[in-house]
Amino acid sequence: MSDILQLIQDRRSVRAPFDPERRLAMQDVQQILEAARWSPTAHNMQNFEILVVDDRETLRKLGDIQSPPSEVFLRENFEQLSFSEEELLRKKVGVLGTMFPAAWRTPGTDFAEVARNSPPSALKDTLKGCPLVLIVVYDARKRAPASDGDVLGFISLGCLMENMWLAAQSLGIGLQIMSVFSGHAIEKEVKKILAVPEYMKIAFAARLGYAAPTGFKYLRVRRAVDDFAHHNRFGTKIRGS
Repeated sequence: MSDILQLIQDRRSVRAPFDPERRLAMQDVQQILEAARWSPTAHNMQNFEILVVDDRETLRKLGDIQSPPSEVFLRENFEQLSFSEEELLRKKVGVLGTMFPAAWRTPGTDFAEVARNSPPSALKDTLKGCPLVLIVVYDARKRAPASDGDVLGFISLGCLMENMWLAAQSLGIGLQIMSVFSGHAIEKEVKKILAVPEYMKIAFAARLGYAAPTGFKYLRVRRAVDDFAHHNRFGTKIRGS
């Protein structure tokens, strides 16, 4: 049990650039896909397909896609920010504001104006030289039985994500989830490049690779178990022995 807990604790989102010349061994990719294969899914529907993209020219085409800034992201991202390590350690949720440009983390900012006046960025700024991308798609015509909004279907996709992430972590491969691929404008261009059928939707993408050591340590925080676990009834906190 300690081994799996250690793996879970060590898993992190690798935001650093990857070495584009250090390719992933296909046997390692196969192990990550095998972990995906055994993900729990609602009603065992297995409603997902995974595109493995490692062709340099295809990655270049994906990188050239222009990504406009989103007012919704800017505004809702701001609400999750802490402005010092001390604040983040106290709150135990969210992320450090220093990860983002000053215009995204200044109190009182009109995010609608920032979105309008900011030029689009190329997707290559998100890909950061990664040698391989996994793109997870699902059939939007289907849903888990009696699941309003297909909540159970999306939970299943989350289980798929976690299985692949932990498998990559166990292999020493860095991984970062890229939600930008599912944005409407980006998704349309990605599907065109990769010949994805119209009825399929992009759930998320993941960039994988090997990051050069930087010495930088990102502050990771989590709530304590007795901050979120309730015993027998809501409000009665569970206590460790």
